[in-house]
Amino acid sequence: MAGFAQELKVTDFDGLKPYLHKKTDTTYVVNFWATWCKPCVEEMPAFQKLRKEYEEKPFKLLLVSMDFPSQIDSRLKPYIKENNIRAQVIVLDDANSDAWIGKVSEKWSGALPATFIYNRDNRAFYEKTFEYHELKQIVENQIKR
Repeated sequence: MAGFAQELKVTDFDGLKPYLHKKTDTTYVVNFWATWCKPCVEEMPAFQKLRKEYEEKPFKLLLVSMDFPSQIDSRLKPYIKENNIRAQVIVLDDANSDAWIGKVSEKWSGALPATFIYNRDNRAFYEKTFEYHELKQIVENQIKR
């Protein structure tokens, strides 16, 4: 796609695992989403606002796209470009979801959107849609601990 600047990494769950277990002072927000998921798209501005607000703090947003690999060029890249997504985006291409969903969180049914928020000391998983104020409060609490 002409003008598409972001490098998209496509990986299986083994390639994603290191992003879920970092032991630093940084608070990580890992959002599992897809362009075909209406609630995911509706909450994306909240994640973008949060990323911008915390860019000077020990904070990292990772967007894990569950879009089908065949949709990367036709849907995902245009969505990222049109919405000026600046967070890192990884495409999770691992059809064996029964094997890895529980490794993200035992609470996860596999529904989207889902968000995993963690740092060295705390880990929390949410299978829900976020509004900005709620997301910000959770991140603030994580950073302060």
